[in-house]
Order: sequence, then structure tokens, then C-alpha cells
Amino acid sequence: MIFTNKKNGGDFEIDPENLPKHIGIILDGNGRWAKKRGLPRSAGHSVGVDNMKTVIRECNRIGIESVTSYVFSTENWKRPKDEVDFLMKLFIKFFDNYKKELEGENIVMRVIGARENLDPHLVEKIAETEEYTKNNTGTIVNMALNYGSREEITRAVKGISQDVKNGIIKSEDITPQMITDRLYTAGQHEVDLLIRTSGEMRISNFLMWQISYAELWFSEKMWPEFTNEDLHMAIYDYGQRKRRFGGI
Repeated sequence: MIFTNKKNGGDFEIDPENLPKHIGIILDGNGRWAKKRGLPRSAGHSVGVDNMKTVIRECNRIGIESVTSYVFSTENWKRPKDEVDFLMKLFIKFFDNYKKELEGENIVMRVIGARENLDPHLVEKIAETEEYTKNNTGTIVNMALNYGSREEITRAVKGISQDVKNGIIKSEDITPQMITDRLYTAGQHEVDLLIRTSGEMRISNFLMWQISYAELWFSEKMWPEFTNEDLHMAIYDYGQRKRRFGGI
């Protein structure tokens, strides 16, 4: 696959045999993007969701197996109530419009994260979309909504400890793979490439187990400014790196 980098004025080739199987994306900078333009933070979130759809479509077109987008963390409840309320309505709108906007894309849509304190209407829309797309064969898109990696790992450990207590397994039988199989992303490849926008260089409680050997790629751009060209560049850079996994 050959792409053009307008900034550097040249073409570059992505090896289709060396694509990341799973890309994690921290969609950072929506509010700051809006503030720089004299717009309310809500406008940045709306544009950010639209841009997520664009990038998801491109990942599917290229042939990425899984994409996990960090859209709302367990810590984001600390934000002002009006912003949180807007985001929840925005997510409901996303799933309401899913069939119209992503129909025919063959994408499998899943939501990872705790659903207990989400709006029941949102939970209903999530379930409808997951059911509607479950037999698709394209990219698996995990929307990390009310997600926190510590919470995810804690849930997995609690489930395993309960099985030990009930005599289903023995403590000496616990393995890293057993924990992996209890995570929200069970059955998917671990994250190969982690992208974060807005110039921040933190993990922020995102997929900490799954990114153990991920290649990290940071962009100064705010998420609404991130383009498919930037995605191509991140994938190209990934393909140029030597992954040793602890070897030499």
C-alpha cells in the first residue's frame, strides 16, 4: 500500500504483511481544539466523534483487525456535569445513527468498560448495536466507554479468585493467559500500536495489560486535527521499528 505524506512531500509504502493487528487510540485534545477556536468544549467532542468514524473506516479499509478508542474514562466523571451529560447524549446519538452512518462497513462494534452507572438508554443502544454488528467480519472496534484499566484488571482478578474459592481452579493454575482471557478484549490480539494525540505522553489508565509490548506513537495534533494521513504515518513508523520482545 503506497501513501503520500503531504508534509514531507514524498510517498511511502506500508507493508500489508506487517500491519499492527490491534491499534489503541487515546483521542485526546477535543476540548482544547475547541477552546483555541473560541468554541465550547462540546463542539470539540462532536467533531472528535465524527473524526473517530473517519479513522475507524480507514482502519477497516486497510485491514486492521482491532481498534480500541478511548472515548470516556472512569476518571472523566470528575469533569463538569454539563460536559459529562453532553458526552452521554453524544454517545447515545452515535449509536442511534450507527446503522445510517456506518451501514455496509462490515465493522464489529463493541463497547468495553463498566456499564453499571451508565444511562439505561445508552446501555440499551449499545446492546442493540453490538447485536446488530456481531456477525460482521471486518475490523473489531472497541469503544472504551467508562473504561479504566485498573478496574478491568481488578474485575478479572476478582473473577479468578472467586473460581479459586469455589474450587473450579487452583491458585497454582493461574497464568497470565488466564488473566488475559478475563479482560474486556478477550480473544483479540494484544495491542501492537498505541497512538495518543495532543502532545500528551501518558498512558492514562488505558489497556495497561494489553499494551505491555505496544509501540507508542505520539502526535502533537489535537484529535479533531488527526487525519488518515497521520494514521498512515503511524502505521508506517510502526513497520520500521524492530520489535524484540525482550530479546536482542
